[in-house]
Amino acid sequence: MARLADYFVLVAFGPHPRGSGEGQGQILQRFPEKDWEDNPFPQGIELFCQPSGWQLCPERNPPTFFVAVLTDINSERHYCACLTFWEPVESTQEVVCNEDTTEKEEEADEGGQARLSSTAPAQPGQLFAPKTLVLVSRLDHTEVFRNSLGLIYAIHVEGLNVCLENVIGNLLTCTVPLAGGSQRTISLGAGDRQVIQTPLVDSLPVSRCSVALLFRQLGITNVLSLFCAALTEHKVLFLSRSYQRLADACRGLLALLFPLRYSFTYVPILPAQLLEVLSTPTPFIIGVNAAFQAETQELLDVIVADLDGGTVTVPECVHIPPLPEPLQSQTHSVLSMVLDPELELADLAFPPPTTSASSLKMQDKELRAVFLRLFAQLLQGYRWCLHIVRIHPEPVIRFHKAAFLGQRGLVEDDFLMKVLEGMAFAGFVSERGVPYRSTDLFDELVAHEVARMRADENHPHRVLRHVQELAEQLYKNENPYPAVAMHKVQRPGEASHLRRTHRPFPRLDEGTVQWIVDQAAAKMQGAPPAVKAERKTTVPSGPPMTAILERCSGPHINSARRLEVVRNCISYVFEGKMLEAKKLLPAVLRALKGRAARRCLAHELHLHVQQNRAVLDHQQFDFVVRMMNCCLQDCTSLDEHGIAAALLPLVTAFCRKLSPGVTQFAYSCVQEHVVWSTPQFWEAMFYGDVQTHIRALYLEPSDDRVSSSQEVGEAQSQDDERSALDVASEQRRLWPTLSQEKQQELVQKEESTVFSQAIHYANRMSYLLLPLDSSKSRLLRERAGLGDLESASNSLVTNSMAGSVAESYDTESGFEDAETCDVAGAVVRFINRFVDKVCTESGVTSDHLKGLHVMVPDIVQMHIETLEAVHRESKRLPPIQKPKLLRPRLLPGEECVLDGLRVYLLPDGREEGVGGSGGGPALLPAEGAVFLTTYRVIFTGMPTDPLVGEQVVVRSFPVAALTKEKRISVQTPVDQLLQDGLQLRSCTFQLLKMAFDEEVGSDSAELFRKQLHKLRYPPDIRGTFAFTLGSAHTPGRPPRVAKDKGPSLRTLSRNLVKNAKKTIGRQYVTRKKYNPPSWEHRGQPPPEDQEDEISVSEELEPSTLTPSSALKPSDRMTMSSLVERACCRDYQRLGLGTLSSSLSRAKSEPFRISPVNRMYAICRSYPGLLIVPQSIQDNALQRVSRCYRQNRFPVVCWRSGRSKAVLLRSGGLHGKGVVGLFKAQNTPSPGQTQADSSSLEQEKYLQAVVSSMPRYADSSGRNTLSSFSSAHMGGHVPSPRARVTTLSNPMAASASRWTASRGKWSSVRASGRSSGLGADVGSRLASRDLLSTPHTNGAPPDSGFLRPQRAALYIIGDKAQLKGVRPDPLQQWELVPIEVFEARQVKASFKKLLKACVPGCPATEPSPASFLRSLEDSEWLIQIHKLLQISVLVVELLDSGSSVLVSLEDGWDITTQVVSLVQLLSDPFYRTLEGFRLLVEKEWLSFGHRFSHRGAHTLAGQSSGFTPVFLQFLDCVHQVHLQFPMEFEFSQFYLKFLGYHHASRRFRTFLLDSDYERIELGLLYEEKGERRGQLACRSVWEYVDRLSKRTPMFYNYTYAPEDTEVLRPYSNVSNLKVWDFYTEETLAEGPLYDWELAQGPPEPPEEERPDGAAPQSRRRVVWPCYDSRPRVQPDAISRLLEELQRLETELGRPSERWKDTWDRVKAVQRLEGRQDGRGTSSSLLVSAVPHHRRSLGVYLQEGPVGSTLSLSLDSDQSSGSTTSSSRQAARRSTSTLYSQFQTAESENRSYEGTLYKKGAFMKPWKARWFVLDKTKHQLRYYDHRVDTECKGVIDLAEVEAVAPGTPTIGAPKTVDEKAFFDVKTTRRVYNFCAQDVPSAQQWVDRIQSCLSDA
Repeated sequence: MARLADYFVLVAFGPHPRGSGEGQGQILQRFPEKDWEDNPFPQGIELFCQPSGWQLCPERNPPTFFVAVLTDINSERHYCACLTFWEPVESTQEVVCNEDTTEKEEEADEGGQARLSSTAPAQPGQLFAPKTLVLVSRLDHTEVFRNSLGLIYAIHVEGLNVCLENVIGNLLTCTVPLAGGSQRTISLGAGDRQVIQTPLVDSLPVSRCSVALLFRQLGITNVLSLFCAALTEHKVLFLSRSYQRLADACRGLLALLFPLRYSFTYVPILPAQLLEVLSTPTPFIIGVNAAFQAETQELLDVIVADLDGGTVTVPECVHIPPLPEPLQSQTHSVLSMVLDPELELADLAFPPPTTSASSLKMQDKELRAVFLRLFAQLLQGYRWCLHIVRIHPEPVIRFHKAAFLGQRGLVEDDFLMKVLEGMAFAGFVSERGVPYRSTDLFDELVAHEVARMRADENHPHRVLRHVQELAEQLYKNENPYPAVAMHKVQRPGEASHLRRTHRPFPRLDEGTVQWIVDQAAAKMQGAPPAVKAERKTTVPSGPPMTAILERCSGPHINSARRLEVVRNCISYVFEGKMLEAKKLLPAVLRALKGRAARRCLAHELHLHVQQNRAVLDHQQFDFVVRMMNCCLQDCTSLDEHGIAAALLPLVTAFCRKLSPGVTQFAYSCVQEHVVWSTPQFWEAMFYGDVQTHIRALYLEPSDDRVSSSQEVGEAQSQDDERSALDVASEQRRLWPTLSQEKQQELVQKEESTVFSQAIHYANRMSYLLLPLDSSKSRLLRERAGLGDLESASNSLVTNSMAGSVAESYDTESGFEDAETCDVAGAVVRFINRFVDKVCTESGVTSDHLKGLHVMVPDIVQMHIETLEAVHRESKRLPPIQKPKLLRPRLLPGEECVLDGLRVYLLPDGREEGVGGSGGGPALLPAEGAVFLTTYRVIFTGMPTDPLVGEQVVVRSFPVAALTKEKRISVQTPVDQLLQDGLQLRSCTFQLLKMAFDEEVGSDSAELFRKQLHKLRYPPDIRGTFAFTLGSAHTPGRPPRVAKDKGPSLRTLSRNLVKNAKKTIGRQYVTRKKYNPPSWEHRGQPPPEDQEDEISVSEELEPSTLTPSSALKPSDRMTMSSLVERACCRDYQRLGLGTLSSSLSRAKSEPFRISPVNRMYAICRSYPGLLIVPQSIQDNALQRVSRCYRQNRFPVVCWRSGRSKAVLLRSGGLHGKGVVGLFKAQNTPSPGQTQADSSSLEQEKYLQAVVSSMPRYADSSGRNTLSSFSSAHMGGHVPSPRARVTTLSNPMAASASRWTASRGKWSSVRASGRSSGLGADVGSRLASRDLLSTPHTNGAPPDSGFLRPQRAALYIIGDKAQLKGVRPDPLQQWELVPIEVFEARQVKASFKKLLKACVPGCPATEPSPASFLRSLEDSEWLIQIHKLLQISVLVVELLDSGSSVLVSLEDGWDITTQVVSLVQLLSDPFYRTLEGFRLLVEKEWLSFGHRFSHRGAHTLAGQSSGFTPVFLQFLDCVHQVHLQFPMEFEFSQFYLKFLGYHHASRRFRTFLLDSDYERIELGLLYEEKGERRGQLACRSVWEYVDRLSKRTPMFYNYTYAPEDTEVLRPYSNVSNLKVWDFYTEETLAEGPLYDWELAQGPPEPPEEERPDGAAPQSRRRVVWPCYDSRPRVQPDAISRLLEELQRLETELGRPSERWKDTWDRVKAVQRLEGRQDGRGTSSSLLVSAVPHHRRSLGVYLQEGPVGSTLSLSLDSDQSSGSTTSSSRQAARRSTSTLYSQFQTAESENRSYEGTLYKKGAFMKPWKARWFVLDKTKHQLRYYDHRVDTECKGVIDLAEVEAVAPGTPTIGAPKTVDEKAFFDVKTTRRVYNFCAQDVPSAQQWVDRIQSCLSDA
């Protein structure tokens, strides 16, 4: 029982002490005057009576009533019911108070009057003062208080004959029951009667209608916002003009929070004087009168709910987390069903008759029921996460928040996280966590109704029914006896407050009231104390928790298959099947991203621990640690899923022995995870373990089966075992019955259990917090909670996957002092802080706690000492994880600059590397190292895919070929960590896309980049590999040269250069003249205007141009050495004159060799000796050269042997257009006359060229190019012989495209024609294509179309430059202006080609189309097409007898390409190995193609970039080679070889820009002068020669030239193929072009072989992407030559050169073919083949008639191999290839091969060639395979059996026993022996099948 009211107080208006206009409340009387002992009088009541302030009123207001709530220091709430009425303030009136008061009141009155006069009503003098009756109670019976105070007021107003003192006395002495659903009728002695009902359960709040009103005022969304705000501890402020509404709203909000109790500031009605409370930093729920709204505006973090306006305002800076979905939406919809039941029916066509809405009180309960259900859903299963830490003397309970969030699947949820961290929830745990107590509706709901709520989720009506059931119970709780509740209370009459007659409230007699109170107290003392009978029970735990929403965890949803993989991998590890485990490991690491797999791993590992210990070997240990690290790296600091908790016992169980007495445990390798340094994790773990042990303490010995899984301890009990809470409940029930000694004993036992666990955890924490190498003082980056805990990296022990570290926690959990101190101190402090916290909470005695503090430093120190030994020993261990670095093979003279940096080579978009179109498994990504040498960048490694682990992957390219290097950031393939990387692209079509391993520091990576850059762009050409190779001298000191008898070539070249310099020096005095920069500054691109500069110089002094007869002796030597150059040898071959003849001026020859440029004075980029017309004097050449760019005047480079037409080359003419004018300003003008003289000289020169032509050219009359068009109009059928490429558009021969700017030939103009001839060449060239029918496939028309009318000389020039050339007055030459691409276009096109062939990153959807599209975008093939087109035009003109001058750009790029191609197509000599070398030396090297500039060989050329002009030429040759495979002596491989090495800088051949520069460096003659012994080859030609002697890889076996053949290839883009040089790759050994390195891949190291594998067989799998097919699977001829060499070696004979063998075989075959006479001769055979097939098929010309060697090829099939033979030929049995003659009888050879046969009695074993003939049913044998005479026959009809045989005397020694077999016939037994077991089996099977067929 409790008092209904504690105090009755009368408060009246009093003037303010400071005399301000506002008054203040004064307590007139209070009853009882003494405070109750159990309940002191609350202070500040007078403020709450008039919350808006005490003010006088001009009119009489009706009485008001509200209940204010005060909270005292003990968090007890006091309800102050206030009834306020107004009394007139009059001076005449008797005021029951002392005079001072009256005076003060009067002053106040006047003040009040003055203030309120403006609003005074009819009686201006009348004012009214408020007076309040206050009832203070600890019970919340609002209606009873209202009735009671109303009764007192009614007695006073109505003047009833009732003593007020009695009524008040009765009120103060009235007692009511607290709870239990009883009702009590009370009367205050004024004829009244009131019934007080107490709720059934006092823990459920009483809300009456407050919740329903709150929803009506604010609406669903707003109330839900306020609900979430209050739960997540935000500040909530209610505004209303009504105090009662404010009180109700606050009460309603609190009722919604049940079962949580609001524990912050709660003031439903806040007085105006206390408004500053609103700026408190703590959360609150406060109500304030709306009049003070303005004062609340500046509050930034307060959520304001305006009840009158129905709005809730949330400030911007406040984020209210919403309820987790789907609860938010479910709650919202149920609330709308309760509040607006008609909403469901609004759309019905036939709505039911109006439904009766619930009463307000009922609706209130329904709304509360919705929230009760919400909490039950939210906190479902919370009891499973309670840790009972102590049972006696009082329960100590902790909640495992992380496990709860993890198991509910709400780890990310902001709302629940904040609720669980809040004070309300802490109160909930301590109040409701107790296992033995009385229960209420919520406990029932959360334990028993969860399944029902889950089932009802999708059935709104069932949900509503459940809500209504709950509402019934809540209503019943508040109103247990609804029918009886009848009140009878006197109320004042209507408008009684307006009566003027009534007197002021009288002063009451304190004595009377006090006497009544004392009487009641005496009575109470006599009565026994009323004890509230509590029904305590064990609180039900309910079902285990489930996730709120079954979410799939994205891509890591764990299927049973994945768990199976995890289990298998672990069992393999423990069974020692390491290779199997290694294969599964990547899949396991992927699976471990999922929760179930991590749990499965922990569970599986537990099974392998016996007696808390598991000793592993190094590899097992490493696997286990790796998997643990993978598990832990995804754990957050709180470990929601209990993974770290499950692994904690394991990390101290798994260990390995490092040496005797030194054991390393797994914990030393899994430390770098944030979870270990989180105090919350350790606390949860500690409490879990304590609970397990406390439970074990009270279980009966028979129950004492604590399984190891509970050691891990989330207190998840087995079915037959009671949970810790059940045990605790039982113990709490028994506690009162125990004796004191027993109680004391239990308390001590529990305390010591907690204490022992604290010691255990101090040890565990030191294990996981002390790094292995504690000597290092490196701060662990912000390790949470361990601000200054240093941690040494454990990477040397195992490849720790944990890179993750969390942000530091607040200073409470971390260390405040951040000074760097030793590791041990930091760990000791961390452990001490933990120990303090858990021991204080768990009630450990202070003595024990002190003992712990002493122990911790010793524990830590001991552990450090143990670790020192472990660390020392672990350093001696070889690191297991990383594969051994494979060292690359280096060339002789190649040195390593940077040793291997560990990297991963990533896929770069080529399909082959990932096992795409080429087939085979994915070789990339591969793990290995990148090496930098003086010559190459090399990657060597192994694929990370364990299925291909045995292969070695090599990818390399020359440093000089590097075109682009960029930094990238990529994921490493194994650990998926983001690492820095590099992407290197080379012009040899290799790409290294590398991710650095984590052990490679950024400084190492940076050093690699710098060194690479230094090697790629040396400051000087002498820094390149070709120069440094083999030179042992220090750079800078010239190498010593052996003394020669005479002056050495080196001195000679020095003299030569000296003379040249003198000459040039003189020249410089008179004029500035452009010259290519000397080699120190070479490579820097000259400024654009300089490049085209008109080089004009005055005539040289006579002395510099000495006639050749007066050569000085040193010059003579120079001349003789010049004569030896390639040019001269070629000129003599072509009959263009010898030096001697030109010296003796033999006039009969039209051309002569002029030494005018021997000092490189006229043109530095030309060779020393030039072919010029006989009639032109040397001194005139100087003037002619001025008209041409770079002084490259026209010189003859080739003469047709048949038509005697010559091919000339020169630089472009100097334009007289804008460019010329622009340049002219910079050059001193030589005066008009000189310019004129120059062009006159030019004309004279051209005239001389024309007149040097054979006379018959003129006799046939002049010619125009019109023949091109007229011949086409006839539309002849193409003859098989002739071929000229039509000048068609690059993409198609469609006429419509001719007019587009694409067709470069459409703009051809003939400015060298007189107007009389009408149409110009361009239109004619175009029109013949417009008018003629386009030939299929771009095939050339009949060769007969060139009519004998032609110009003697055609000048092919750039359209822009030919404008300045004067027309030829005699029309002997004709200009062909064409548009050509520039070098920069080649560069841009090549960049795109590189991107297309080696994309750099794998395509999203690889398709051939995307490659072809990017290939087309590059326009590379279009440029090839144009080059071939121009070349074929020139070939045609030369073939028809006209000479051609090619005069394009500067004369060293496109000119060189065209001139070289023309010679190659026209002259079969250049299609031989020797001739091609001559061609390149003459046209490319001597005539000054700028190799160094175009290849950006030095630092100076870095900006100009790589421009592959020479590579483009080789591609053109490759296209021609494909179309005419029998015309070339060299193979496709030769072209690739040159393509690779022209950019590699391995040889000196392709360095520098001209002969002049080579002489200046002393390179030109050293090849002959300095070759001493076996020096490394400096010249590529020398290297090719040496190699050709050893291997036929540069030779084309199908070479069968026709001497007179002029090649005219198709040039349409559709006929061109992409060169496989751009696309193919060999990952087995890197590029094949450094032959020394490609001697076969290194054998994998022995230990890499599979454990216990069988001996390796000779059989090999050939992968197109990995192996080099031509080498692994050579063509038939190469294989035969190899076989021959092998046999010769075996016989001990010196092996003869392959070339000799090949030539001899050809000769013999030719001879035999002739003698045999059967069939036609070989020449007839070839000519019988239709001619056009010569380009597409291949016939071995010298083959005999009956030969089956028809290596028929598709034109693109030969591209994959070094020789042009096809793969079918290689596979075909060699015997069929070389069975030259058919025997007399027509043979049918079903099967054949070599067998050893034992002769008849006493005869030896002999090898014979056996042929099995199914048709004739016999087994024949010959002496050898080419033998035509049969030596014997075994008739198969006579064979009885074929059986395994045994070796006899004299049998071959090396053969396996199982290779012997016997054939038993009716006559005798034949003994056979095959070469090996498989072939023996094959023979037996074949013979058996023949027998069975018979």
